[in-house]
Amino acid sequence: MARFDLSKYATVEERLRAFWSAPESADARIVTVNHSIDDKTLVFETRIYVSAGDQANNLPKVTGWASEANTDQFSLERAETSSIGRCLANWLWTGAKPLDGTPRPSRQEMQKVATNERDFVAEASKLTDVEGLRFLYAQAKAANASQEVLEKVKARGEALGSDRKDSGTRAGVSGSSKGGPKK
Repeated sequence: MARFDLSKYATVEERLRAFWSAPESADARIVTVNHSIDDKTLVFETRIYVSAGDQANNLPKVTGWASEANTDQFSLERAETSSIGRCLANWLWTGAKPLDGTPRPSRQEMQKVATNERDFVAEASKLTDVEGLRFLYAQAKAANASQEVLEKVKARGEALGSDRKDSGTRAGVSGSSKGGPKK
């Protein structure tokens, strides 16, 4: 479950439409370059030139880079599209007009974040040992999971800990314990 509203982010298509309709883009060129060095990760660079002369002299106004794990037949297109969106954002084209308050990342970039976001609560529900839950709690905290998610992971650890003989603070997910294990 994403912690942000995707509707607040412009798509790369929206950025391109705004860019091409602007007077300063009348003679512009957008060039993408595939810099991938293996089949696992795709890397693209996008360059925006404001004139044919700039392109002939290799003087881009701005560049943007993006990478994508090569996981399916559309990975190449996603990597190229992301690099175009980043390049436009680097030139302050983030939505309907420059500097319009639209967040810098494109909607496509944020969709990747949402897709890759871990469901720590679901993972916690599958764990049956307190040590595993402690580790998961630490990972959730490092990933800046919401306080609600952290509390749910902690509650799962406390529930498991109360089922143990040596329950108490030592069996919980967070906090420190003094001394070694009970004998």
